[in-house]
Amino acid sequence: MKTKMIFFWLVIFAMTSCKDSQLDLTPQTSVSSVTFFKNEAEFQQAVVSAYSNLRTIAYTGIYMDEMRSDNTFFTYYSSDRGTETSVEAMATFLDNSLSSAEPNNPGNRYGNDYAGIAKANTVLSRLETSPIELSSEVYDDLSGQALFLRAFYYFDLVTHYGGVPIHVVEITAEQDAFLPRNTIEEVYNQIIEDLNKAIPKLQIASTFPQSGRATQGAAKMLLAYAYMSKPSPDYAKAEMELLDITRMNYELLTNYEDIFDINNKNNRESIFEVQFKAGNDGQQSDFIWRFIPKTTNSEAILGLQGTNARGGLSSGGWNVPTQEMVNSYESNDKRLAASIGVAVGTQVGEALTINSVESPVNFAAPQGKVFRYFIRKYLHPPYQVEWNTGDNWPIYRYAGALLLLAECLVKQNKPMDALPYLNQVRRRAGLTDLSEATELAVANEMRHELAFENHRWTDLIRNGKAIEALTQKGQRLKAMNGWLLPGSFDVTENRLIYAIPSREILINTNLVQNPGY
Repeated sequence: MKTKMIFFWLVIFAMTSCKDSQLDLTPQTSVSSVTFFKNEAEFQQAVVSAYSNLRTIAYTGIYMDEMRSDNTFFTYYSSDRGTETSVEAMATFLDNSLSSAEPNNPGNRYGNDYAGIAKANTVLSRLETSPIELSSEVYDDLSGQALFLRAFYYFDLVTHYGGVPIHVVEITAEQDAFLPRNTIEEVYNQIIEDLNKAIPKLQIASTFPQSGRATQGAAKMLLAYAYMSKPSPDYAKAEMELLDITRMNYELLTNYEDIFDINNKNNRESIFEVQFKAGNDGQQSDFIWRFIPKTTNSEAILGLQGTNARGGLSSGGWNVPTQEMVNSYESNDKRLAASIGVAVGTQVGEALTINSVESPVNFAAPQGKVFRYFIRKYLHPPYQVEWNTGDNWPIYRYAGALLLLAECLVKQNKPMDALPYLNQVRRRAGLTDLSEATELAVANEMRHELAFENHRWTDLIRNGKAIEALTQKGQRLKAMNGWLLPGSFDVTENRLIYAIPSREILINTNLVQNPGY
């Protein structure tokens, strides 16, 4: 952001519209905020635009959260030694401030979050100064959503980068943009303040499928995470927020697979999810094309011939479930087959020619065949166009709220109170009730219930288990893969957050880099 022109993104909005009561993020045009905000419809468009940055968080979380955790890794392809090596560095703890410096790399999460914050701040500032007449109901709804989104982006920043500069007003002058870092505690205080303001303004989900916009349930879920993740956790307050969610209109779906069905978006179990839509208007997702192995015949899995072997991030072999993850599921856990698939075939160069797709339950590799695990949770063929799917990305689910409540209660030495919430989730998975709720039991349940939804990394950090779990992962992988460098998986306290991207340090001389980078 060296010039005012680069700062212009702070006051530019991709105009969007709501169709059929669903959140639609289709860009229509771009205009300056100087000529915008003339009526309620334009305020609605500006708020919807602030949701679009959630999509980048879903994608960056694949590489920076799930692959950084003990759930998944990546397939090493010797021909892919370009920009994808920065992503591999994140998964092996060899990343630095340059790993996240490229705009198209996952590390641009930092700039993406601030872009979302800028949009939310502009909406909030313009609501305060707007000369147009808005009903109190509309005003509260707009401001509640903007406050929630600002809190969400700051929570993403503080959990991945530590203390960051806090901006809470629209930036109209260049000098106002270059702020020093606030402390972690100050960022959490801002998040909590925003959410406590947002909650009474937001609606309670009562009609399903939902619109995709923020609700009281989503804000209370984020607030509970904030209370439990801050340096001095407040479990009592988190418990109150999570208990409120149990009194809302959410419920567990009977069948685990149905949660992710593309025809069942924003369902009664969903508290908040990132919206995607297949088509030619730029709203599509493409997760499954990244998750299956590089293959010569994608139709064997996807029902559509296409290429995912071109290399880089636009290829397959990312976010691959580890063998340890597969082995960690309990016997009879229905979520294993619903979450993971096995591609079996023969190797052709570095790609796989797939002969069959199998369940991981009791799987044994056929003699003379090669197999690759892949995340099946987002597999919903048939597809019409390659790299163009309509799967949403789950952020908060009711099952996650029940397990977070169980964790919160166990932390307060109330294991018997936690047990019903823990067992409710287990029963749906086809598992027997536990007689005791321990921290480990809750963490294991959360790992498998929310597998491949970008929660595991921050869950490990919140529970103080990240260094131990990831050191063990490194030991297992190094024993199997001679190409891993000796210095990889040196997991220390400093590595529990990422480096501030180097370009941000160069632009804003008030910023100080995180220790260890």
